[in-house]
Amino acid sequence: MAEVAAFGRIAEMGGRMTTGVSDKAAERSMWALGDYHRFATETVWEVGPVLVAACGISPGQRVLDVAAGTGNVAIRAAEAGAQVVASDLTPENFEAGRREARARGVELEWVEADAEALPFGDGEFDVVTSSFGAIFAPDHQAVADELLRVCRPGGTIGLLTFTPEGLAADFFGLFARYAPPPAPEALPPVLWGSEEHVRELFAGSVDSLDLTRHEYVERAASPEDYVKLFNETFGPVIAVRALVAAEPDRAAALDREFDEFARRANRGTPGAPAEYPYEYLLVVARKRGE
Repeated sequence: MAEVAAFGRIAEMGGRMTTGVSDKAAERSMWALGDYHRFATETVWEVGPVLVAACGISPGQRVLDVAAGTGNVAIRAAEAGAQVVASDLTPENFEAGRREARARGVELEWVEADAEALPFGDGEFDVVTSSFGAIFAPDHQAVADELLRVCRPGGTIGLLTFTPEGLAADFFGLFARYAPPPAPEALPPVLWGSEEHVRELFAGSVDSLDLTRHEYVERAASPEDYVKLFNETFGPVIAVRALVAAEPDRAAALDREFDEFARRANRGTPGAPAEYPYEYLLVVARKRGE
């Protein structure tokens, strides 16, 4: 459980990095570091269509993707014919999403939004989704309540969430050891990958709740290239490295631990590209009808 609790430090540390800046503003700045679109397309991009298919997204539906990043799910929902709103706390990433959408020949709306307080009306969407995004907001019940609120009665809520037992917990646990502790009230993001926790969050508000575990694989030419990708593109990793930059011994220890993680977790065969399997929970809920 210690590894799971450590996970929360990454999402919450932003507000402790910059004096006088609110937690939300600092978190937004953290996710704007690096090159999120490059990161997403080289790691989680393949799972966007999985969530679209699981939710049965189809032409004419109105879809909200929460913590959309650069459109991993939102763009695929638009390709399926839906009317899509992509919302995220970090609008700095929207331009890359717009370019990707244009290249794919689809249009969607991009809206700055906090997953804990969505700026949309009650029951406004047929489907509400989030792929490894809304889980980073510290108040899980507030997020679940907002996803339910903006979904129409009888509509669908679909999520992809990292599991506490999977490789993601080890990855974030590594960096959490070099980050400040989370706020006492903040819940660990990987709790969203616990079936029991998800059932508690949606208790009494859904007619059905399907929870299934799956795996996707991140790949790089080598473990060294995997480390380089995160160091150059992934905001939370860049933020942690900035925190320890003034402490040479800690910075060297972090680099050493990350290199060891990349070699140890690699499941690729010798001489082939490095492979990193991440377990996730696919959540598909049907909101209670009127």
